[in-house]
Amino acid sequence: MIDAGMLTDWGSASIRLAAPLAIVVIGGVYAERSGVFNIGMEGMMLVGAFTGVTTSYYLEPHMPVELAVLAAAIAAMLAGALAGLVHAYLTVSRGANQIISGVAINLAALGITNTLHRAAFGQSGRQRVAGFPSIELPLLGDIPVLGDVFFNQSLGVYLAYVLPVAALFIMFRTTWGLSIRAAGDAPPAVDTAGLSVPRIRYATVLFSGAMAGLGGAVLALGAVRYFTPGMTAGRGFIALGAIIVGRWNPLLAAAACLLFGAADAFQLRAQALGLGIPHHFFMMLPYLLAIVAVAGLIGRTMPPTQLGIPYRREESSD
Repeated sequence: MIDAGMLTDWGSASIRLAAPLAIVVIGGVYAERSGVFNIGMEGMMLVGAFTGVTTSYYLEPHMPVELAVLAAAIAAMLAGALAGLVHAYLTVSRGANQIISGVAINLAALGITNTLHRAAFGQSGRQRVAGFPSIELPLLGDIPVLGDVFFNQSLGVYLAYVLPVAALFIMFRTTWGLSIRAAGDAPPAVDTAGLSVPRIRYATVLFSGAMAGLGGAVLALGAVRYFTPGMTAGRGFIALGAIIVGRWNPLLAAAACLLFGAADAFQLRAQALGLGIPHHFFMMLPYLLAIVAVAGLIGRTMPPTQLGIPYRREESSD
């Protein structure tokens, strides 16, 4: 039997599970808008999750918890940006296939984090650490139902409320955002304006890595507060689907993450409802939605015209 309490709990969990994805898609939108397809967000997110947990674990005994968690989040962003730097070098500087580069980063991240996790925490693994605190916002948290769902969350979730709005403003209301969009649609025009397409693409891919790392930290330091090998479980690929559903708009892509977060929260609860349906079906729901989105079945979408195409200045002058 489904009651109001279960619906409130489902709504709160949906927001909590959507928050890491909403942060990740911001960077993904920026990278793809500049012309670089970043399928490596899954690995960057995983690296961020591991780095965040490990940093919190080693720093917590030596400093206030708040500072340890802040340092963990910053370290996660730096780790994700480092992985983004690898992807940018391979794709922008060397002109490597962007899909292959992303897949290589994902595989490398999985192997590296598994190895370092065993070295840091041993075979027992799940060592709980300090994480983002839960904060009930004054007044807003007192609103019936909505207060519990939206305004009684961790600090990482509140970041997911603010960052997409800021990203939208920068993308469509600043000259920097215009340069990013031009790099993905008309790179020769960017060169003509005296700007560097490679520098713009480097910056956006580094930003994408940093946001993926932060998303991984929010995932690991939110409710669970520990790291397990492969804990991102394909969320980086789900973020790619959200970007398509959101039509390469930071705010719409972040909003699309609510759909995937709701599906993920539902599959966790549907298994306890006794519906007589194999639980494996419910576990597939978020990934099925991602496949539907990537296949283009949720409306027609128009990606940046130069997405996935390496740019060489000398080629534009032929």
